[in-house]
Amino acid sequence: MSLAVVQSRALVGVAAPPVSVEVHLGLGLPAFHVVGLPETEVRESRERVRAALLHAGFDFPNRRLTVNLAPADLPKDSGRFDLPIALGILAASGQLPAASLDGVEFVGELSLTGQVRPIRGAIALAAAVARTAGTRGLALPAANAGEAALVDGLRIVAADTLPRLVAQLRGELPFERVEPERRRAGLGADGAPAAEFGAVKGHRAAKRALEIAAAGRHSVLMLGPPGAGKSLLAACLPAILPPMDDDDALQAASVASLAGRFRPEDWGRRPFRAPHHSASTAALVGGGPNPRPGEISLAHHGVLFLDELPEFGRGALEALREPLETGRIALSRAARQVELPADFQLVGAMNPCPCGYLGEDRCRCTPEQVLRYQGRLSGPLLDRIDIQIRVRPVDEQVLTSPANGEATETILARVTAAQARQLARQGIANAALGPAGIDRHCPLDPDALSLLHAAARRLRWSSRALHRAIRLARTIADLAGRDRIGATDVGEAIGYRRGLLTGPEPTAGVGPIAGAGPTPDPGRQPGRGLSSGHPSIPAAGPP
Repeated sequence: MSLAVVQSRALVGVAAPPVSVEVHLGLGLPAFHVVGLPETEVRESRERVRAALLHAGFDFPNRRLTVNLAPADLPKDSGRFDLPIALGILAASGQLPAASLDGVEFVGELSLTGQVRPIRGAIALAAAVARTAGTRGLALPAANAGEAALVDGLRIVAADTLPRLVAQLRGELPFERVEPERRRAGLGADGAPAAEFGAVKGHRAAKRALEIAAAGRHSVLMLGPPGAGKSLLAACLPAILPPMDDDDALQAASVASLAGRFRPEDWGRRPFRAPHHSASTAALVGGGPNPRPGEISLAHHGVLFLDELPEFGRGALEALREPLETGRIALSRAARQVELPADFQLVGAMNPCPCGYLGEDRCRCTPEQVLRYQGRLSGPLLDRIDIQIRVRPVDEQVLTSPANGEATETILARVTAAQARQLARQGIANAALGPAGIDRHCPLDPDALSLLHAAARRLRWSSRALHRAIRLARTIADLAGRDRIGATDVGEAIGYRRGLLTGPEPTAGVGPIAGAGPTPDPGRQPGRGLSSGHPSIPAAGPP
């Protein structure tokens, strides 16, 4: 047989479109051509495949050899087509039964000795193959077989060397069963537990704000001096996020695999990404000639922590605006357009001024410097951050006393119950509710509605800010187990939506990033309201 067809897959973002590898042996002078819009790595496969076949003891046909990667208008990159090209040559030259290739798709890079080297994107490839009717299995490098086996309903063939795989396809050797590389979620690579809220001393109101953020998947901005505990609080947030279901875990693992960063111990864990503030726009949102996921996609279904937020480039920060709204990022290039998932929970941290000690005697920043520093965060970006809180240093007496904070398991139980209410009611987290969903699922009591109107007028909220305040109040009510949103829920939500502070820090506790005035706290006391006759947003308790 002078023609053989082997099925394979390309990678375009997290999508894996099918590719038919057509191998033809024709008459004419000996030659080896690869066509079908191959990029450099694919064109170089000619030499890898030739050397691998000869070293493994197979005959390389001394004829005119043409390999077509169809469809021809889809760019092909990386060395994952080495294995299907080699198998196609063996089938076309009669060294391998063509029928043994039916119902199986093949991906893998070959070394010159015939070893099958690992590739990136194995989980995304396996998920795409599993969705294809009539396909029985996927053959890929043995190093990737365990992660690909995480996809249910798919037969995985682990290929460690080309000769062994050919012997298995001929029926000379049995195929080995591949077990999924699934390990216990919630543990780090060294088996250590995730950060614990119970070990965090003080910061009662900040922990309350993060609990609300976790329950409704809301974004958070923390402002405070250096060493106040912002990074520690952010690191604790993933510990109170409910475990992912299998579909979400598969999506997150697919993105990590696409970037070559999947680890079996990360299965089912919420991603936590903390890029340095020198990261470029492409590093955050993804990019390159063959677009790859950036940090926002690697944080899919998890947390993206941006410390020293104003130090990031303006373009990088503004690029976060659309993904925060849509949960996806569309990358357009001249040759292709790629859409990547980016449903992440943003947690930002920043100092109040360039030196970090605004309001203290050691601060020498001028008002102009403070405004310029805080002005690096645009209004549209701040408008998309649901919760804005101040974090002040904890008193030394609290720091040196035994930790007596609420256990992470207790907070996680409340968050899980609140998210279960949301999923049962509307199928999505509160942060993802659109205008129609807000009208349907966020009923407000009359006094709550009156307070919300007063706050919107006084704080000059945009329609987006108003909707975000309602969604935030919906989450607070869910944590309390209430079906309707009351004035206390709205009052607390308003406290988290009052904008950046440009003056000295408050003298007590943790509160919203706001102008001078009282701040919310779980143990609230009555006080003055936004306007006459409205409930208040009371002062915070001890930090």
